[in-house]
Amino acid sequence: MKICLLNDSFAPVIDGVVNVVMNYANYLTTDHGAEVIVGTPRYPDADYSVYPYRIVPYQSFNTAAVTNGYRTGNPFTEKPMSELAGFAPDIIHTHCPASATIMARILREQVDAPVVFTYHTKYDIDIERAVKSKLAAQESIRAMVSNIEACDDVWVVSRGAGESLKALGYQGEYRVMNNGVDFERGRVDAASVAEVTKGYDLPKGVPMFLFVGRMMTYKGLPLILDALKLLSDAGQDFRMVFVGKGPDQALLEQKASELGIAGKCIFTGPIYDRDALRAWNTRADLFLFPSTFDTNGLVVREAAACGLASVLIEGSCAAEGITDGCNGFVIQQTPEAMAALLKGACGDLDHLHAVGAHAMDEIYLSWRDCVSSAYDRYQCILEEKRQGMLPKKKKLLADYLVSLTAWSMEKQEQRRRIRKELFNDFKETAVGMMENIQEAEENLGQFLGRVSDDIHREHGSSRKG
Repeated sequence: MKICLLNDSFAPVIDGVVNVVMNYANYLTTDHGAEVIVGTPRYPDADYSVYPYRIVPYQSFNTAAVTNGYRTGNPFTEKPMSELAGFAPDIIHTHCPASATIMARILREQVDAPVVFTYHTKYDIDIERAVKSKLAAQESIRAMVSNIEACDDVWVVSRGAGESLKALGYQGEYRVMNNGVDFERGRVDAASVAEVTKGYDLPKGVPMFLFVGRMMTYKGLPLILDALKLLSDAGQDFRMVFVGKGPDQALLEQKASELGIAGKCIFTGPIYDRDALRAWNTRADLFLFPSTFDTNGLVVREAAACGLASVLIEGSCAAEGITDGCNGFVIQQTPEAMAALLKGACGDLDHLHAVGAHAMDEIYLSWRDCVSSAYDRYQCILEEKRQGMLPKKKKLLADYLVSLTAWSMEKQEQRRRIRKELFNDFKETAVGMMENIQEAEENLGQFLGRVSDDIHREHGSSRKG
């Protein structure tokens, strides 16, 4: 099976969705023998030759200032599209509803392959943060939903994510397809933990809490700080470690200072080494994740892989599958609720660790299993296509524009190939002509040389006579 994966970012930028795409590409290739090609906006100085599958980078624009470090791709780039079409994928799987899905729709027109879309995160919140005009944000969200509805099979990473998509106006069907984690199941040895965490103020016997992710206020991080303030006021010592980076980090550090708990909070910055992250999860006593933004919360399952339980908000997507007090903790979305839970937890660390062990057994999902499920679904989609059972999409104006764009790009590629062939023919002809001219010049030179010799001989004979 030939599979084209598309996303609006890729390494060296690392986020949750990039991690998904990389794991899909790796396990589809190694476990299922699939041929994989990845299309992504080009990032400067990125080395795409180090991957065991093809990467097709296409033109991008620097929009880091308004998109938290991301670049925006141009899905109408002719040469990369030609390369993707030449690959002739059986399945096109797009992981972002913006330029990646536009490119997927254009590619579908050229190769007649089904398009799968996965809804990973609440993009509307990021759109509203980046686009200051409310009307422009609404139009962007409407365009995003229309783009998603044009896909043949829509996946979501949790039931809550599906309902979030419905709330934005999506009217189609969706399928829950879980993401996994690339952490091995099990805790890291004590020596490795000590090596990774050395140099940090982590007193033995003092409870340590952990957060891993983007430093964004909408992930509930101010709630953590407010809860820790209450915990500190109650006389409980602790250490809180924030791993990650983001535009709100300075704001959060300032808030910790204003609350008088900066000395108990550690901001490590981003950590990309997966083994180091496993060590931090092993060192912690509890993972704090009060986000109602995230649609899946892979970091919760990464924590579970290391036997670390999480504190989650009741009704959030990340709390799906969590039984309070058994394989995690579920609270109301208030600092008081979190402070109360943390105070009780600090008095019974053995119970925390037991809940973490249950999390490891019950909510851990490996990428190998998740990608296998995806591969099985790909096969079902292809069978439905062969039998003409894929749902028919109502043609909208945008669909005709996509078809026109695909046709135009295909014609441009044909013209480019014709120009290249003509140039090659002309080049061969020109080279041949030059060789003939050179040969003619050599023959003429030889002829003139012989004539000159004959004249000299005749002239010499005459003078002697």
